[in-house]
Amino acid sequence: MLKQRVITALVLLAILLPALFYPSPVPFAAVALAFMGAGAWEWGRLNGLAGAASVGLGAACVAMCGAAWAAGWLHQPLPWLWAIGGAAWVLCGALLLRGGVAGWPHVPRLLRIVGGVLALWLAWLAVAQARVAGINYLLSVLTLVWMADIAAYFAGRAFGLKFTKNKLAPAISPGKSWEGVWGGMLGVLLLAVCWAWADAYWHAQVSSLYSHLAHRGWWLLPIGAVFMAAMSVVGDLVESLIKRSAGVKDSSGLLPGHGGVLDRIDALLPTLPLAMMLSRF
Repeated sequence: MLKQRVITALVLLAILLPALFYPSPVPFAAVALAFMGAGAWEWGRLNGLAGAASVGLGAACVAMCGAAWAAGWLHQPLPWLWAIGGAAWVLCGALLLRGGVAGWPHVPRLLRIVGGVLALWLAWLAVAQARVAGINYLLSVLTLVWMADIAAYFAGRAFGLKFTKNKLAPAISPGKSWEGVWGGMLGVLLLAVCWAWADAYWHAQVSSLYSHLAHRGWWLLPIGAVFMAAMSVVGDLVESLIKRSAGVKDSSGLLPGHGGVLDRIDALLPTLPLAMMLSRF
């Protein structure tokens, strides 16, 4: 398993890093488009669609992303789209987690399928716009999710259930603790402060997400960072909820040793559009 994980990670890095650092944002947007199409295919399978229908769903997601690309949306601010998408994630995420695993099957399947494809389309548009904004900005959003995950893991291992008696969501993800969530938030907060300071110190030509927040007032930086960390947890829990309802461990086996595409981008699905929302307003 470890060998598979390492090999898959190296292959992904060999694809993503050249695309990320290429002078034009086009290669990265294209790679992200392929990932979102694969994610839509997985989404169809998780919601009971047959093989051909799932492939069609992936193609529909790619077509939607391509249409937005052709329309020039990668270079438009779209503040109201990000506001609506961000609000939808906050509201729907809260409702889904409140309903739990048992509540997911009661959501009409057509609504589930359409909602998932829209979430993937919105995430692709957000990550493509972030790359257009600049590598510094995009990396600040991606590393926020990675920091939240890594800090939560180590905080949970070290302090899990030492300050609280209950797990975060035992019916959805038994391994997560409140201490892990707090550790993740603290890690993101430290990352945000250090990154914003580094941008100011080195006079970064491209602002990061944290600089965008700090420029509106340093008081907004910790609020935005903690909020984003919390929403990364929501994205992770929502995907875990759906997999448990479907009775599967991974969204697919597309990434040997890592599961599926949705397993790797679940926390990014809400944080990417929310980052654009915080930056565009």
